[in-house]
Amino acid sequence: MFLFLVVALAVVVAAVTLAVVGGGSGGPLPEAAPERLHDPLPPDRPVDHTDVESLRFPLAVRGYRMADVDDVLGRLGAELAERDARIAGLESALAGARSAAAPVRLTKPDLPGAEDHR
Repeated sequence: MFLFLVVALAVVVAAVTLAVVGGGSGGPLPEAAPERLHDPLPPDRPVDHTDVESLRFPLAVRGYRMADVDDVLGRLGAELAERDARIAGLESALAGARSAAAPVRLTKPDLPGAEDHR
């Protein structure tokens, strides 16, 4: 009886192995194409908060694909640096315009002995 169970178990293991490996008439299992990030960030305009909120990375074996995340973070960093430079330039221009438009106060200089004539 024990020998019958061992032979039956070996037959079941062999059948499952052949089914998984592709020993049947269907052939081997097709290779699954890895998910890739199709850049949803717009190339023709700056990225806004809705673009970042709707961004979803495809899952890989151990989380996310580092190259996809690095690409998106690199682009976001470049756009933020460009915006920071533009803001700094505009603030500098505004400060220059304010200082040029500051009203000039004309006052009479105090003359010595002027208090005596009042």
